[in-house]
Amino acid sequence: MATTTPSSFSLPQRVLHWLTAALVFFNLLFPDGMNAWNRSIKQTGAATADQVASANIHAYAGIAVLVLVALRLLLRLVHGVPEAPPQEPALLRLAAKIAEGTLYLLLVAMPVTGMAAYYLGYEGAGDLHADVLKAILWVVVAAHVLGALAHQFYWKTNVLRRMTVG
Repeated sequence: MATTTPSSFSLPQRVLHWLTAALVFFNLLFPDGMNAWNRSIKQTGAATADQVASANIHAYAGIAVLVLVALRLLLRLVHGVPEAPPQEPALLRLAAKIAEGTLYLLLVAMPVTGMAAYYLGYEGAGDLHADVLKAILWVVVAAHVLGALAHQFYWKTNVLRRMTVG
């Protein structure tokens, strides 16, 4: 595994980060296909081909997130990650580590609960996925973005740069 601490994220880490972000935002902002499928299944026990196709797009994006997160975690082990800048207060460094761990946990739990609901029919998993975990994910993503912006504009660190251009 990584023996030295890198100064920025590797190109594969950056690409996977932004692909993951795009897919997460896609599924958070456009869950309509899955919602229509779910409503139809609950009301009539069946769904149209268009509803199934739309739900599949949502499901496949979620599965892709799960695969990308697994690759990201593997790359973290192999390449390592940059250390937090010293300008960041210790308490906020701890909060960032907790938020990062929570984000990774959610990026695994969301697809798993979604698959359990969609493919295995576990309604409780669907409720957890669409109601509880989704709300928590929005909060953690917002904190992640705000933290990156605070680094860029308040502490004037290179945190945003090392996840964009390296």
